[in-house]
Amino acid sequence: MKGTEVLADAFGRIRDVVHEAVEGLDAGQLDARIDPGANSITWLVWHLTRVQDDHVADAAGREQVWHAQGWDERFGLALPRGSTGYGHTAREAGAVRVDSGELLLGYFDAVHAQTQLFLRGLSAADLDRVVDERWDPPVTLGVRLVSVIGDDLQHAGQAAFVRGALSRGR
Repeated sequence: MKGTEVLADAFGRIRDVVHEAVEGLDAGQLDARIDPGANSITWLVWHLTRVQDDHVADAAGREQVWHAQGWDERFGLALPRGSTGYGHTAREAGAVRVDSGELLLGYFDAVHAQTQLFLRGLSAADLDRVVDERWDPPVTLGVRLVSVIGDDLQHAGQAAFVRGALSRGR
C-alpha cells in the first residue's frame, strides 16, 4: 500500500465517524452543548471540516471549498471570512449553528471529495515537499496531512462523545 493510499484511508475513517456522529440528529441536537463552555456537534464538525479545507486547499494551491462552492453563504455565520474556529471563545463556538445535518454533512462531504481528489494526484515524493517553513523543522506535506488527520479524528471522536452524552440525557 502506498503512503498516499494510507492517507486516503485515514481521511475515509474521519468521514465514517463524522457521519455516525451527525446522521439522524435534528438541528437542536446538533447545536446542543452539554454545558455552556462545551462545543456542540455542529461546531466540532464545522471546525474539523474548516481545518481540513483550509490546510488541504493551501497545500494544493487552490481555493477553499468553503468559498469556492458558496458554503460560507449557505451557513451564513457572522464570523470573519477566513475563520476556521481556531481560538474560538465559548461564545463564538456557540454561534456556529445549523438548520440541518444535511448542511453540515454537505460541506463536510464536499471537502472530503476535494481531499480525496488531491490525494489521488500525489506521488510518494510529493509528501516530502515543504509546505510551511515557519516551523523548525519545516513542515512537509506528509506531516501536514497527518496533522490534519490527527486533529480531525480527535474532533470527530469528541462529536461522537457529545452525541452519546446527549442521547443519555447528559
